[in-house]
Amino acid sequence: MRIPLDHDSTVPLYQQIETYLRQNIISGKLLPETRLPATRQLAEKLGVSRITVTNAYAELESEGLIYSREGSGTYVSPPVSSATSPAHQAEILWPLWQHGLETDDDLPQHLRPDQISQQTVHPNPIIFSGVGDPRQFPIKDFGKAIQSVIRRDGQTAFKYGGFDGGYRPLRRTISHVLATQGIQANPDNTLITAGSQQAIALVCQLLLKPGDVILVEKPSYNLALELFQTCHLNIVGVSMDEQGMQVEQVETLLQQYHPKLIYTMPNFQNPTGVCLNGPRRRMLIQLAERYNVPILEDEFVGDLRYNGRVQPAIKALDQNGTVIYIGTFSKMLMPGLRAGYLVADGPVFDRLVSYKRVSDLTTSTLIQRALDEYVTIGRYQTHLRRSCRRYRQRRDAIITAIKQYLPTVHFNPPQGGLFIWLELPEQVSSLALLPLAMQEGVGFSPGSNFFIHRTEGERYLRLNFATHTLEDIEVGIQRLAVAMRRLH
Repeated sequence: MRIPLDHDSTVPLYQQIETYLRQNIISGKLLPETRLPATRQLAEKLGVSRITVTNAYAELESEGLIYSREGSGTYVSPPVSSATSPAHQAEILWPLWQHGLETDDDLPQHLRPDQISQQTVHPNPIIFSGVGDPRQFPIKDFGKAIQSVIRRDGQTAFKYGGFDGGYRPLRRTISHVLATQGIQANPDNTLITAGSQQAIALVCQLLLKPGDVILVEKPSYNLALELFQTCHLNIVGVSMDEQGMQVEQVETLLQQYHPKLIYTMPNFQNPTGVCLNGPRRRMLIQLAERYNVPILEDEFVGDLRYNGRVQPAIKALDQNGTVIYIGTFSKMLMPGLRAGYLVADGPVFDRLVSYKRVSDLTTSTLIQRALDEYVTIGRYQTHLRRSCRRYRQRRDAIITAIKQYLPTVHFNPPQGGLFIWLELPEQVSSLALLPLAMQEGVGFSPGSNFFIHRTEGERYLRLNFATHTLEDIEVGIQRLAVAMRRLH
């Protein structure tokens, strides 16, 4: 334990040790039941007498902050009252420059999945959130890919590498995959990122500054909205219908607000699950070219199509570098991989590579190599096909359950993706429904998370049908129906 001591101070050394430990215990940095060093050991490390440490411990023990366990040592005491909580002591412990940061009204206050799950005491909660079914993650196969890479590449797999955009074989593999979708990608315009979220952040960092306007779909991906808000951008929403963003509104908004970026999820949009139709895709890129505005196309889970006709990516219609295209492997494999990519043409690509380098140097070299191994030998396509079959069944199951148990809600059956978007009856708020639903043992993402102005989303909620079995899906919707009856 490194305790800063000032031997020239008029404050006694034992009191300096006592103050340091007290502050760390009260602030929570030293957790309850943490074992403290023995007095003799700490005295030797600090270069003080043992009695100095003993006196400091004695003062803390008299205040109930630490206690001795015979034959074992000295431990931090469990908290006995809220008076010693970090929140109570914040004004004393934190420097002035930190005051106000924890209550910054500019930051979004969305409910995260982990916060939602913490609100239930049900023994078997069914939470319709997340991105995929953890039980179906290809852990064993991906583990084999990692082992193969380590045997093949040895220490090289653990070096930085790839400062010019990432592991080149993986970039080549991605470009081959995208070529089958009509996207003109190659290793020289493909950048490996730490998930699609980093790709969005890099684009914002490079192209936008506080106060700039960004056009987004309304509703839109909650974590993108949070990022835009923390960048202090002015977010302007474009309404949606069953055919995606109402691009017919965009030209007026371009003339009125002069945005610096258009952000869109044209395939199985998060949260609505709808797809932008072909004519609107062509209209959007024509408007972007005419008004000199870049498009950030977020390909969230476009490979998860269950029925309907495939539409060309907006990037596939791009002839002059208007579109920056981002995709991810994390959602389809394992979220913890944090593996995504970005495709861009022109000088913007080199700038994005530079911003990536100064942001985190490089995405994990081992993960990049293992991912290339996994995708190249065909395991990824096998996993994708298996996931499509399984998730299609779950989509059909949730549609059947909603029609049976929630006949008063409105929804459009998604043709792919992970989500189904419900519009509740008039006067029913998803925020008011959520605590009752949690009491019944079911959770969801309230619609307000996906709107710039939270009140616009109160009549909506998002369900992820991919995370649960067919049986749990039906039980979860039944529980949601019980909660809605209670609300009335």
